[in-house]
Amino acid sequence: MASSSDLTSYEYRKVRERILAASDVCIVCGHGASTAVDHIHPRSKGGARLDPDNLAPIHGVTGCPICLRKCNSEKSDRPLSEVVQLVTSVDWFAGP
Repeated sequence: MASSSDLTSYEYRKVRERILAASDVCIVCGHGASTAVDHIHPRSKGGARLDPDNLAPIHGVTGCPICLRKCNSEKSDRPLSEVVQLVTSVDWFAGP
């Protein structure tokens, strides 16, 4: 598990900023407005800490404003392949 000092380090904040600038689409639910990044392959399972290829946007503590999932909490320290991802051709929560 990442310590709080890891998540506030200058290096981590710069990588996080680059990831979110490129895309804010959550890796779990597929909706935009992600405010955090998460390790695709968890650090606790050997994932690289600052590798941009191992980090992706995810909805943080407040959850997804569209589908209301708590994406980061649902993913926890599991690899992305073990998380139930939202797959739909229609965003029913977006409205008309």
